[in-house]
Amino acid sequence: MEETPEGTPVGVDDPYDVAGLCDHLTDDGRCRFALDHAGVDPEFASERAADDYACHVGETGDWRACPHYRWTTTDDACRRCGLEEVRLAHDESRPLIEEHHLSYGDADEPETVNASHELTVALCRWCHAKVHQSFARIDDDVDPDPEAIAEREQRRAAEAEELEFQSARDRFER
Repeated sequence: MEETPEGTPVGVDDPYDVAGLCDHLTDDGRCRFALDHAGVDPEFASERAADDYACHVGETGDWRACPHYRWTTTDDACRRCGLEEVRLAHDESRPLIEEHHLSYGDADEPETVNASHELTVALCRWCHAKVHQSFARIDDDVDPDPEAIAEREQRRAAEAEELEFQSARDRFER
């Protein structure tokens, strides 16, 4: 299983098996990185410009081949147990769902291509801890932790209470 530089597991054998389409890929198959950040890697940008900015990975889906590949999750549910995020406005409590990094690159060679690839999935903080503290895998079919369900339900109750209608007359009883 892949590990962080500190030696804790990340929950997958190959992060690229889990990762999706590149964040820089446009709907029409062009590389947004080469379009918007040409100054960061001029050689890469000029190669893409010569090919009308087409994504060079294309249909192969071998994202390892791209030096600027990035896939970051936008999910609001845990990939492992399915727990859904409940956020309350103006509440600074810790989120239920966290970003879990799958790719850390080679600790001995930090300049490798993979070191620049950011790959993340959404995990609840309970599954996140289990993945890092044991051999739990992100693709395990598990139910949410009872503590996680309790926290989510407390937030749902607070949300429902906030949404209840109360007339001004009742609130101020004048």
